[in-house]
Amino acid sequence: MKKIFKILLIAVLISGSSAIAQKTDYKFGHINSNELLSVMPERDSAGIVLQAYSQMLQQEMEAMQTEYQRKVDAYLEKQETYSDLVRQSKETEIQEMQRRVQEFQSTAQQDYQQKEAEIFKPIMDKAQAAIEKVAKVNGFTYVFDLGAGGLLYFSDQSIDILPLVKKELGIE
Repeated sequence: MKKIFKILLIAVLISGSSAIAQKTDYKFGHINSNELLSVMPERDSAGIVLQAYSQMLQQEMEAMQTEYQRKVDAYLEKQETYSDLVRQSKETEIQEMQRRVQEFQSTAQQDYQQKEAEIFKPIMDKAQAAIEKVAKVNGFTYVFDLGAGGLLYFSDQSIDILPLVKKELGIE
C-alpha cells in the first residue's frame, strides 16, 4: 500500500513539474508607483490638507516655545529677588514647561505621520486597485514597482503599465 502511494505521489509530482515547465508564457509588467501617485489629482488636495495640519502644529509649537522663553526670561530677570521657595517653584514650573514642549514636539511628529498615512491611504488604495485591475485585464503574471527601489533589472519584454493605469484612473 505504501509502495502504491509513493508511486502515485511520484507520478503526480512528475506530471505537475512538466505542466509547470510547459507554462512559460509569463507576462511581466512594471510601474513606478511614485510617478503614478504624483500625477493623481487627489494628491494635490491631500497635500494641501496635510500642509495646513503641519502649519497648525508648527504654530502651536512656536506658541509654546515663545511662552517657555518668556517664562525663562522673566525668571532670569527676577531670580535675585525671589526667595528660595519661590525660586524653586519657578524653576520647577520652567522645567515642567520644557518637558511639555519636548513632549508636544515628539507627539506632533507622530500625529503628523498618522495624519499623512490617513490622508494618503485612500489615494494609495485607489492606485493599487487600478494597478490590480489593469494587471488582471491585460493578463500580467507579475507587476514590479520601480518606485520601491528593489528591482535592479528588467528586460525590454517587461511592459510599463503606467499609461494603462493612468487611463484606468482617467488621468491624461
